[in-house]
Amino acid sequence: MATLVEDAARLAEQLVSPLGRRWTHVQAVAARAGELTGAVQPVQAEHLVAAAWLHDIGYAPEIGATKFHPLDGARHLRDLGWPPAIVNLVAHHSGARFEAAERGMSEQLDEFPFVDNPVLDALVTADLTTGPGGERFTYDERIAEILKRYPTNDPVHRTWVKAAPILKEAVRRTTDRLTKVQPR
Repeated sequence: MATLVEDAARLAEQLVSPLGRRWTHVQAVAARAGELTGAVQPVQAEHLVAAAWLHDIGYAPEIGATKFHPLDGARHLRDLGWPPAIVNLVAHHSGARFEAAERGMSEQLDEFPFVDNPVLDALVTADLTTGPGGERFTYDERIAEILKRYPTNDPVHRTWVKAAPILKEAVRRTTDRLTKVQPR
């Protein structure tokens, strides 16, 4: 019997591997999430890594109905019967609530409960310390890269101007949790 992580990796490969560099990013985020499992309860580690594999499936053209990838990915996973905890992590990964507000899609994203917890913090950390081509970045380097890539009038750029300080705290909390588990 396959595990959630194995199923997630297979589905991600099916949907995201045709997207080239995005697939490289997803693989690196999943690997990074595996390194961060010490920041969550052991029973949550599988959800963290599975969500990392699945976080960007909404970019796949065949499921990208709204063109807002966290929402499209979460709806697809919900329709396939994935566990709600994983679906909600995909829906809310990396500040999706801020971008939903910029795009006038908050009500749609509200279909999925926002749970601010260590698993979401760790997923944010995995995604926002991994570059678009799978490079390892610091959080500040990743935010600078995003702001440079999108013009100032783009909703993504406007999102990160607002969200960056808040999500930096998620990365700090994850780092603190890891330090408590693995003292330096």
